[in-house]
Amino acid sequence: QVQLIESGGGLVQPGGSLRLSCRASGRASGGLFMTWFRQAPGKEREFVACKDWGGGRTYYADSVKGRFTVSGDNAKNTVDLQMNVLEPEDTAVYYCAARNRRIVVSGMRNPENYDYWGQGTQVTVSG
Repeated sequence: QVQLIESGGGLVQPGGSLRLSCRASGRASGGLFMTWFRQAPGKEREFVACKDWGGGRTYYADSVKGRFTVSGDNAKNTVDLQMNVLEPEDTAVYYCAARNRRIVVSGMRNPENYDYWGQGTQVTVSG
């Protein structure tokens, strides 16, 4: 069974930076399609960013474009999220999600299309 393990959350002041990491265990080969979501209190879980390793493109929510960068190693089933110029509105629990196959662009933003989820890591922007 695949398990996703996130790390790197914390408390940061507005304008600061954090880096989140996620790695998958329990899978012998690479190739997981891995994505970052987040959920703020009282709100639905929303897509943040992912990289389509097959095509090499990255995708971001409009609210984080230009501030967040997704990267990782598809062969090792790892994905990172560098978050810069953080804003209070970025406060949320950030989740790493994965699925066994690539997905079309229209489907990657839907949490229901993912097979595996991490436990989440809290990011708080305040100060």
